[in-house]
Amino acid sequence: MADRIELTDLRPADGATHKTKRVGRGRSSGMGKTSTRGHNGEGQRSGRSKKRGFEGGQMPGYRKVPKLKGFALVNPIKYAEVNVSDLNKLDMETICLASLQEKGVFSKKYEALRVLGNGEIEKAIIIRARHFTKSAKEKIEKAGGTVEID
Repeated sequence: MADRIELTDLRPADGATHKTKRVGRGRSSGMGKTSTRGHNGEGQRSGRSKKRGFEGGQMPGYRKVPKLKGFALVNPIKYAEVNVSDLNKLDMETICLASLQEKGVFSKKYEALRVLGNGEIEKAIIIRARHFTKSAKEKIEKAGGTVEID
């Protein structure tokens, strides 16, 4: 029959327990007189509790750091913006960002097109863009054109 474990055999692992610190038991104990609390002040008194983030009276780190609003977008979309009045000047039936870049109206750095509603439009065009303002959409459709969202 194998050795059985009895309740009397159970004990903590080596190094898991420590001898309790007995303070205030004379000078030779190394923890006499002030009982490891130091001399005078808040820390020596009973019932003291340091505030979270307290740095001994110096200006705490959370007050030194400037309070920044919001955050910067990691991958912001670079929009090419065009007004309805500018579309009127172009002699094209279908307009999209690629066709405007080919024509040299916008550089290659732009990723998407936004159509703004400033001005008037007289001719019917088909326009593809990522975003249209409410007024731009109304003006294009009123002139007989169509709006397509990429």
